[in-house]
Amino acid sequence: MVREKVTVSTWTLQWKCVESRVDNKRLCYGRFILSPLIKGQADTIGIAMRRALLGEIEGTCITCAKSEKIPHEYSTIVGIQESVHEILMNLKEIGLRSNLYGTCGAFICARGPGYVTAQDIISPPSVEIVDNTQHIARLTEPIDLCIRLQIERNRGYRYSIKRPNNFQDGSYPIDVVFMPVRNANHRIHSYGNGNERQEILFLEIWTNGSLTPKEALHEASSNLIDLFIPFLHAEEETLHLEYKRHKGTLPPLTFHD
Repeated sequence: MVREKVTVSTWTLQWKCVESRVDNKRLCYGRFILSPLIKGQADTIGIAMRRALLGEIEGTCITCAKSEKIPHEYSTIVGIQESVHEILMNLKEIGLRSNLYGTCGAFICARGPGYVTAQDIISPPSVEIVDNTQHIARLTEPIDLCIRLQIERNRGYRYSIKRPNNFQDGSYPIDVVFMPVRNANHRIHSYGNGNERQEILFLEIWTNGSLTPKEALHEASSNLIDLFIPFLHAEEETLHLEYKRHKGTLPPLTFHD
């Protein structure tokens, strides 16, 4: 019989941040490595991590704006340089950081002439604005701009559903992208020869400033682990049931004098 020799590495997996920078308040970058990995493992981990980074991390966004003075989304208001649609698009881009569970309210109340920025948003203490200088509108005349906002923490993205009754009460849902990770890439570097070939996984992460790339990596990893935990529990339950089944079919003990 021929025995195949298998070399098992005793190296412990280690990760490291090799580059980190803040390009501006709304763009952070981080590059990480994980090694040593057996051939094929880097691609498995890289694909799963990229999907988790882009789809499994929660973010906070403005999901709806309400103002009774707005007739419809594509209208213009005297004394405001931007159209209503442009204001909604600017609100969509506001970066927020929060520990919300569900939704909360906020509002803007500014008087012109002057610029309305994210700094003019009055929100609960649980919500933090990433960049107070983000532009919302320019008031060219001495008028009041009052808008009620709905803020929500969720994941993925959502297309707003435009209904006629929304416009009648001045509510305007906003298409939102909750994902705080703007982009994620992975690369693989292979080294070694033959059966001892190993890999290094490189992960690149860009975030919108509401969390750092390191925080995003930690949260994505935690979410991935949570997704696999039910399989572990299912295995434990199966083993327990198998044990009970075999235990129940044991023949009765007999004693002889």
